[in-house]
Amino acid sequence: MSSQTSSHKPRVAVVFGGRSSEHAISVVTAGAVLRAIDRDKYDVLPIGITTDGRWALTADDPERMAIADRRLPSVAELAESTEGGVVLPVDPSNREVVYTEPGSVPKALGEVDVVFPVLHGPYGEDGTLQGLLELSGVPYVGSGVLASAVGQDKDYMKRVFTSFGLPVGPYEVIRPREWEKTAPNGEKGAAARKKIVDFAAEHGWPLFVKPARAGSSMGISKVDGLEGLDEAIEEARRHDPKILVESLLSGREIECGVLEFADGPRASVPAEIPPVTAHDFYDFEAKYIDSAAGIVPAPLTAEQTAEVQELAVAAFEAASCEGLVRADFFLQDNGEFVINEINTLPGFTPISMYPRMWQESGVSYPELIDRLLEAALQRSTGLR
Repeated sequence: MSSQTSSHKPRVAVVFGGRSSEHAISVVTAGAVLRAIDRDKYDVLPIGITTDGRWALTADDPERMAIADRRLPSVAELAESTEGGVVLPVDPSNREVVYTEPGSVPKALGEVDVVFPVLHGPYGEDGTLQGLLELSGVPYVGSGVLASAVGQDKDYMKRVFTSFGLPVGPYEVIRPREWEKTAPNGEKGAAARKKIVDFAAEHGWPLFVKPARAGSSMGISKVDGLEGLDEAIEEARRHDPKILVESLLSGREIECGVLEFADGPRASVPAEIPPVTAHDFYDFEAKYIDSAAGIVPAPLTAEQTAEVQELAVAAFEAASCEGLVRADFFLQDNGEFVINEINTLPGFTPISMYPRMWQESGVSYPELIDRLLEAALQRSTGLR
């Protein structure tokens, strides 16, 4: 860590955008984070990653990062140059960030003390950025390489949860080679299709077909029978060649936030995602465009609240998470909780459930940001 005097304010690089299909939501999240960071306490350097992977110096302008008239923002619109790029050091003894443009002398932007990644999906939330920051020796908000990778891949996430005895619903995985394999009669994906049909025979229709390594409800389809199956698979594969097939779990959608304190992780009050009448399920449009409102706190009994909080912390620990997690559950009609997934970098948009749950738990949005940054500054990189 760079030396800090009493007059030195820690420099925070807020990294957002990225190459995943959740690019726009990351930009929206960054706008909310930039708006909330205490500028009297921290210096801020916004760095956007374009959809083609260029690290751009961007305007520190939260107002331009919001969804306006159903139009999603992008890093390309915020970048100060169409060619210039930001370069992070890979030498742990040097934290100076450099900005380069073709034909110009590189310009030093100063040292960075901590990175606040607000990237969602592959190439940011999945351990790739975390690995880069570990090599650079720069502290960062959130989970490390392993937990980030596990939290991104719903296949291995469920395997980890199962190994720790956490309740997981029925699912099947279709890997890329399974769907691309051609049968002797020339039919593509015949074995994979049979695998799904057999799964449906055991657990019933409808099924949910989703990318294994995407979020924000991207690429998810609800399938009522064989007729829409191939189309749903191809839609999921637009986001990830590995897909997940899950059975319908009848019940209530419950979410719970986990935040790491000095004495360990604690759970927030839970929230409930009510049924969305204008949508078939809680999809991208319902979450971000039509702003389906969650109920905070969830109308649960004291026993149910305690149980879901305990399960959320157990999931946090099972995946070796750090900093923060949003854990999503189904409360089934039989009264039992099933964990659906965790998000190691949950959304921080103005309507996101994670900050709303902590607001209701007594931690304001600015305080939440500050707590995450303080924890990251105190945490070492490397094995821990």
